[in-house]
Amino acid sequence: RTLVIPSPRQNRGAGRIQTLDRLTRGRDALRTLLVRVGSTGIDPPASEYAASDRKDIVDLNEMHMESELVRTEIQGHISIISLHRQDKRNAFDIALTNALNEALDTFEDDPQQWVAVLTGGTDMFSAGSDLKEGSGKTHRGGEYGIIRRGRLKPVIAAAEGLALGGGMEILFCCDLIVASTNLRLGLPEVKRGVLPTSGGLFRALRSLPMHIAKEVVLTGEELSAERAFQYGLVNRLVEPGQALSTAVTLAEQIASNSPTATRNSLQAMERILASGDDLGWAATDYARVEVFASEDRKEGIRAFFERRQPEWTGR
Repeated sequence: RTLVIPSPRQNRGAGRIQTLDRLTRGRDALRTLLVRVGSTGIDPPASEYAASDRKDIVDLNEMHMESELVRTEIQGHISIISLHRQDKRNAFDIALTNALNEALDTFEDDPQQWVAVLTGGTDMFSAGSDLKEGSGKTHRGGEYGIIRRGRLKPVIAAAEGLALGGGMEILFCCDLIVASTNLRLGLPEVKRGVLPTSGGLFRALRSLPMHIAKEVVLTGEELSAERAFQYGLVNRLVEPGQALSTAVTLAEQIASNSPTATRNSLQAMERILASGDDLGWAATDYARVEVFASEDRKEGIRAFFERRQPEWTGR
């Protein structure tokens, strides 16, 4: 049977809203649903939370796929993927990693979806990893569900508020970046006694001038959106609140072109850019082993949670 249920909470005009959660019953019935509901791969606590509000709403024109953590809105051939963990500054725990991974899998596997826009809202993009819970990784997407993903379709970031640590590393993965003037960028890991482990060490060198990349990594200080625009990391610099609409406009320009030509052009460029990734990951892993075994790492994490300045020993 196909379930058509009006939403008591949503009022988004014509559209489909689809909750992504782990469905454990009614497998045979699922095959006949107009909208396919799949497992998010979210760990049990998040899955159970999402399952408490399970519903499928079918309408005529648009489709919204929704979970508690990541929501996808379809506008023609464009997928707008939104992070929704604002109470934690969109920091990635395992549940958010799996939810984003599921949303990107759905986008990549849908032949009618040609461009994606990734946003965290107007207040923040992402603060990176949840240091208390850990962020995990997925088989297809790697860290945060996106860092090691082999993509064939363009993804545009609409970033406002902050993109620190892993949040900035996610931006390095996107093909275009639209940033608001109040966006705070940075790789502050060295201030915590750790280092960027999700591609930041070599993708910063690829995305920024060499000495600027080293400044960002070695000082741990923030990079303003204006400087990022000046150095070519950011494609469009806009007023606060305008990043998403500008990113959608860029997505529409891309989607007006041949998806076959766009897809193959992107794949060719990515193959060239990724030619040094093996060395980049190997160098990162070597540095991570050294740092993670250090007393400085333990002190940095302790100081962070105790809200004090760390006392480094250099060991």
